[in-house]
Amino acid sequence: MLTIEHVTGGYPPRLVVTKDVSFQVDPGKIVGLIGLNGAGKSTIIKQILGILRPFSGEIRLNGKTLQQDPVQFRSHLSYIPEVPQFYQELTLWEHLQFTALAYGLTTEELEYRGNDLLERFRMTKKKNEFPSTFSKGMQQKVMILCAFLVERPYLIVDEPFVGLDPLAIDALVELMKERREAGTGILVSTHILTMAEKYCDEFILFHEGMIRYKGSMEDIQKQSGKTGASLEDIFIGVVKE
Repeated sequence: MLTIEHVTGGYPPRLVVTKDVSFQVDPGKIVGLIGLNGAGKSTIIKQILGILRPFSGEIRLNGKTLQQDPVQFRSHLSYIPEVPQFYQELTLWEHLQFTALAYGLTTEELEYRGNDLLERFRMTKKKNEFPSTFSKGMQQKVMILCAFLVERPYLIVDEPFVGLDPLAIDALVELMKERREAGTGILVSTHILTMAEKYCDEFILFHEGMIRYKGSMEDIQKQSGKTGASLEDIFIGVVKE
């Protein structure tokens, strides 16, 4: 499992953003990381990915930290960033080829998975075009295609729905459900609470760098004392408190 243990961190030299954060992402679970802008969601994601190193605490994947085994740690993760990142010189298909090469996929895996993903996201006609010419939503699709292509044990998703059209949102949610059924552990940061309540198995309600509630919907209803309340109602209560 992916385990975050008593992590406090932020930005050098000592700008603290996340404060004593502990949670885990189990195989076959979708965990929603819920919080306002600036709550610390992207910071904890950067700490998991190794972009930022925590001031204290540990992040372990299957019992090992990034520092203990960086190749193994990173090879088990795929990531969809909030802001698309791509190479100006590469076409959409070349991005998929490059990703497949980096993760050791076979040509057969690239062809089968890549073409299936292109069809799901209605991007087949754009296969040989450059992402720099795409709309923001289509650029986000490039990130989604690359992340799902490699089928890693854990998937980190940071605000994936920004700029996506309704059909693409539906395709993304269905893919996350499929990967959950295949045993992938998924951590997804979002503020679309009504949608998160429908597809997430567990939730982490994050506010001002700290976890206020965590667990299943029933768990956080009990913790907040709001039996039967929606995720949105519970979260608004956290923020107003």
